Amino acid sequence: MKIGFIGLGIMGTPMALHLVNAGHTLYVHTRSQVPEAIQAAGGVRCDNAAAVAREAEVVFTMVPDTPDVEAVLFGENGVAQGLSKGKVVVDMSSISPMATKAFAKKINALGCDYIDAPVSGGEVGAKAASLTIMCGGDEAVFERVRPLLELMGKNITLVGGNGDGQTTKVANQIIVALNIAAVSEALVFASKAGADPAKVRQALMGGFAASRILEVHGERMIKRTFNPGFRIKLHQKDLNLALQGAKELGVGLPQTANAAQLMQACAANGMGELDHSALVKALELMANHEVAQG
Repeated sequence: MKIGFIGLGIMGTPMALHLVNAGHTLYVHTRSQVPEAIQAAGGVRCDNAAAVAREAEVVFTMVPDTPDVEAVLFGENGVAQGLSKGKVVVDMSSISPMATKAFAKKINALGCDYIDAPVSGGEVGAKAASLTIMCGGDEAVFERVRPLLELMGKNITLVGGNGDGQTTKVANQIIVALNIAAVSEALVFASKAGADPAKVRQALMGGFAASRILEVHGERMIKRTFNPGFRIKLHQKDLNLALQGAKELGVGLPQTANAAQLMQACAANGMGELDHSALVKALELMANHEVAQG
């Protein structure tokens, strides 16, 4: 197929590589330089998003936030200007569910289809093509693009209509943030009490407290490897979406609000570009103790 991919960052680059390496023709556009790996694999650089949409049958977008998606789709030289009837837009960014529904209606009005397909799994999952992909949209359209999604992920679920994929991703980010906060608190507590945090983590991995967060991010906290991964400032954005949605729905999310405040404390101390496992640093500041100090 002729496939478009817009947004070649930490996540987008390996995801796009899986598509072109599978033999599809890839048309790309990104704000920065097109990565050498994409060019070497045969990716065709386009001057703008409209040019990508004119060439491709299916256009993927993978950009940071709701305003970025809106600009890519409907701004000057945006995707909408290059679409023709029958094409499909698949947004794999993590953005507002309500905005997603509005974007889908505008794309549908052009005679095209829209799938929201945010992902979980981070850079590791993107490189390994093992992402979890949460989709919202028409079932027939989903089945049409599913073979392409399977080149990028393993656990691929059509949750419901447009916006439901994004709602699922927000729920995912709530769970992940609260787990990071829980692991952070446990390791700060254990370390300041004098226990070896590495051995504490090893012991906990064999019990009911075991989790993917304890396994991967617990190790990051101990080894002090906070290069992203998934940046704090992006997780902040997702938690803000959760809290905004909760306000609209009249739902209380007290633990989500607390995790958002910890991430805000990190960002306020210049750590917004670090991996979200660096949330532990906010607790370390309060404890005046680093986990790695044992």
